[in-house]
Amino acid sequence: MKTIITTKHAPAPIGPYNQAILTGNTLYTSGQIAINPNSGELVLDNIILETKQVMENLKEVLAAAKMTFDHVVKSSIFISDMNNFADINTVYGEYFDNETAPARETVEVANLPKFVNVEISMIAVK
Repeated sequence: MKTIITTKHAPAPIGPYNQAILTGNTLYTSGQIAINPNSGELVLDNIILETKQVMENLKEVLAAAKMTFDHVVKSSIFISDMNNFADINTVYGEYFDNETAPARETVEVANLPKFVNVEISMIAVK
C-alpha cells in the first residue's frame, strides 16, 4: 500500500508525479529543484542559494511525512556541472551529521528539469 505525501510548503510537481510516496516505513521523495514554493520562481542566483532551496524543499517534504533528515538513508544528487560539486556538497553537509549521513551518489548529467543546476531526491525510513 502506498500513501501520497504532499505539502504546500514545497513546490507542486511539474509533471505526472507526486512529491513523495510513503510505503510502509519507507519514504521515496521525488527529485526537488530550486523552486521557491511561495513565489513559484526558480532560485538560480548562485549554486549555494539554489542548493539551499532544494534542501529546504526536501526538508518540507520530509516533514509532511513526519520525518527529518535524520531518517534519510539514501540521497541521489544530479548536477549539471561537476565544477559546482564543492559548493553543493558544503550546503548539503549543513543538513546532516557526518557520523550518521546517508549513503549517496552524485552524478553529472547533461540537463535537468527547467535547466537548473542541481536536483536531489532521497529515501528515508522511520
